[in-house]
Amino acid sequence: MHRNLTEELSIEDYKLDLENRIRNLLWTVSGDYTLDVKPDVSLFLRSKEIALYDGIKQGAFARYFDKNLLGLYLVKKIYLDASESELTGLTQLCIEAAVGERICEERPGVRRMRKKALEDILDQEYETLPSYDMLLDRLKIAVFRDVLAGSVQPVEKKLSGFRDQIYECGNTEDTMELIQVIDSLYNTVIDPDFEKKKGSLDRVMAVTLEELTEFGWEDYLNEEMYEDALENYVEQITDRVTDLENSSLTEDMEEKRKVKNKITVVSEEALKKAHTYVELNFGRSYLSPAEDKRMNYLMCRGIHGDCTLYFTEGILKNPVRDNYQYQYAKRLRNKNIWVYHDKHRIAKRNISMLTELLKKALVIRSENQEVLSDRGMIIPSRLWRVGRSREADLFKRVLRGDNTDFVVDVLIDASGSQMSRQGDVALQAYMISSALSNVEIPHRVMSYCTFWDHTIMHRFREYDDPVAADENIFNYVTSSNNRDGLAIKAAGYGLLQREEEKKILIILSDGRPYDVIINRPNAKNPAPYHGKYAIADTATEIRRLRSQGVSVLGVFAGEEKDLAAEKKIFGKDFAYIRDVGNFSRIVGRYLTKQLEADN
Repeated sequence: MHRNLTEELSIEDYKLDLENRIRNLLWTVSGDYTLDVKPDVSLFLRSKEIALYDGIKQGAFARYFDKNLLGLYLVKKIYLDASESELTGLTQLCIEAAVGERICEERPGVRRMRKKALEDILDQEYETLPSYDMLLDRLKIAVFRDVLAGSVQPVEKKLSGFRDQIYECGNTEDTMELIQVIDSLYNTVIDPDFEKKKGSLDRVMAVTLEELTEFGWEDYLNEEMYEDALENYVEQITDRVTDLENSSLTEDMEEKRKVKNKITVVSEEALKKAHTYVELNFGRSYLSPAEDKRMNYLMCRGIHGDCTLYFTEGILKNPVRDNYQYQYAKRLRNKNIWVYHDKHRIAKRNISMLTELLKKALVIRSENQEVLSDRGMIIPSRLWRVGRSREADLFKRVLRGDNTDFVVDVLIDASGSQMSRQGDVALQAYMISSALSNVEIPHRVMSYCTFWDHTIMHRFREYDDPVAADENIFNYVTSSNNRDGLAIKAAGYGLLQREEEKKILIILSDGRPYDVIINRPNAKNPAPYHGKYAIADTATEIRRLRSQGVSVLGVFAGEEKDLAAEKKIFGKDFAYIRDVGNFSRIVGRYLTKQLEADN
């Protein structure tokens, strides 16, 4: 008994020592000692070099690329029915090509270990690889043999082209470039019909958190919701692709990954928990329970009768806790700020130009005008008209200009379809807001998206906030779907409560209202919110606001195929932006036109 216990302790000590070795290698290579490392010591049973090189490669990948972004891409691609095993296998090869040579050049001692690790894999797996039957297996062998030979070896023509694409990964400078190569390879090597059936990389990246709930994780709707399940799945996927080995996910997680291209009906109990999830991932609401109940009672009627409005200043302003979504929002804010710094000269010039345009319009509007009237100060030179002319305008009256009766709302579509241009949208909104602040026109900036049955209204700045509040716009994050009609109705309600005479609403959207995922059992309006149904509802809300004296401008930043829908929604007051960089110029032109109107 004593001997068995001693042996058991020795094994555990040995495992701990191996884990520390791998962990230290990964930390040293990555330069990040905060990384949560889970070394796979079982690889030592096969090859010491495989285990150590695996740790080195994980560290190198963490240093050069964004592991979480790649993981999210893989999960989204799998959600759209990509083959999990083949996608992760292909990604492993691409990561090897992306970081293998880089780390060897930086640390020459790794080169020998790398060759020995790949040699051991070929020796041990040669019998398990299906003798060149699968193209992906042949690519794996070709890439590994090139590394062992120290040069590119002759292969069949078809294989050579694909192998060259894999080697392009070594030239990628950021994670999105690497993702583009992986996606292109998958769509040519694995599934040539994928893009035709499911869409391009933009469609993959536009998959929303809401859509990912369809992975079948309803069982995870507890206090942590399915957030931990998603995070766990992303983590498992990224662990797989940074490992040299192709270990599979648990059968339980694979079984739960079920795609449903229809409305998902969830129970009332699940929807109550969904509110907790919304709070965790979008931040606490800034409304009191009474105000929240009142707004939902007023707004969520008719075809929106089964919906819920949720007003927040975002997870970065009012987080429930420091969770995955909070860290993700921080990274996206940093990326938005990086876009601003990258284009700061253009941004400052645009802000300056917009400010001057608005100032001139306001000066013209504020100038006093003298007009003839039937009352006011008498004009002696016109007294001869008495009894001789029907024009009795014998007086002069001064019409005093007023530049204080304007208020502006900027409403931004924050659905997943805006993900590819997120930084640019945040920058343009910031430029507009800064210019309005400079001329002291009260304005509010909000974004909207829809998660489950909740339409999230994210407020960046309130009408009378100080100039410093403009920077909150960089908290702009895109995700989920968009129920445009309800969001416009809610924003319009707040705008109509203002005392200013001239009210302006500017809406930046992609012209595609789309909210079809979640519904309640026995819902009043089970029809999916998209297509003509959603376009008609959004257009109705626009016409209603215009009939109440609100000037509404639609700024289109979507795909050309959706132009017709945008025109139906906004009519003549509509601007097509081929480049989101033109957003501030077009909106500035519209604002000055409104400021100069009726002058």
